[in-house]
Amino acid sequence: EGINEAGAMSSWIAAATAYSNHGISMIPFYIYYSMFGFQRIGDLAWAAGDMQARGFLIGGTAGRTTLAGEGLQHQDGHSHLQAATIPNCVSYDPAFAYELAVIVQDGMRRMFQEQENIFYYITVMNENYPQPALPDGVEEGIINGMYLLQKGGRRKKRVQLLGSGTILREVIAAGDLLEKDFGVSADVWSVTSFNELARDGQNVERWNMLHPDQQQRVCYLQSAMADCKGPVVAATDYVRTYPNQIRQYIKSTYKVLGTDGYGRSDMRSQLRRFFEVNRYYIAVAALTTLVEDGELDSSIVSDAIRKYRIDPEKPNPMTV
Repeated sequence: EGINEAGAMSSWIAAATAYSNHGISMIPFYIYYSMFGFQRIGDLAWAAGDMQARGFLIGGTAGRTTLAGEGLQHQDGHSHLQAATIPNCVSYDPAFAYELAVIVQDGMRRMFQEQENIFYYITVMNENYPQPALPDGVEEGIINGMYLLQKGGRRKKRVQLLGSGTILREVIAAGDLLEKDFGVSADVWSVTSFNELARDGQNVERWNMLHPDQQQRVCYLQSAMADCKGPVVAATDYVRTYPNQIRQYIKSTYKVLGTDGYGRSDMRSQLRRFFEVNRYYIAVAALTTLVEDGELDSSIVSDAIRKYRIDPEKPNPMTV
């Protein structure tokens, strides 16, 4: 189709509905700049859901800070919110190749073995970084939306750090900074889908409301974090509304960082500093939540701001 998003999406829909229109099951993959998917052809994506399409949409160069040099038109910070509006679109933002493999395998099972009328939206990045091996026993968590990637130390003061996509690596680094510089242990969670966590929470919440006389259910997020202590900080390469979807299901103090605002053309490190989602801002956000919980003095946050050379008077990325 060339550079023709509407034509390419129409071709994908034709293949994704061939199982019903022609009795031929196909497994279409449509790979594109994530900013030019739902942003450009949102009505066709909605039509794909209405037509019960099955297949994979792959949003490449995803996130506001991984596509370093192409500025506001190409940098996607909100496609997952658009995907969330389509009821039968299942969306994920994996950070590692093993997560992607588990998600695609489960998608194949659901669509072509179980014959579910769903389609997948998966974001991938163009940033090169080391790919670890699949840890034991995390497949269920990957599919459900989150799993514990890294257990923190045994310090008295503790935080829970949530990250997805490429920003997960900044979250991991922030956990190391907190331990080394401030004696705060951090458990690091890989969140493969805030959308799926939110949908599960909403589903459980609805069931509980309609079944008041039965034992109340617990959503996956609350079950996974049941034994965790400390406030929670989430950071992604998307606008804050994306991780904010799960706020009501987190019982602890919850702070989110995101890339609200227009994109920029610069190096990744500069973009993450500009949007305030790098390891230093994540560490400061975590310390702030401990202050809010009465676990630390506010002077510690001031020390961190100075130590990490953060300019407290820099403009809000939303305003420039």
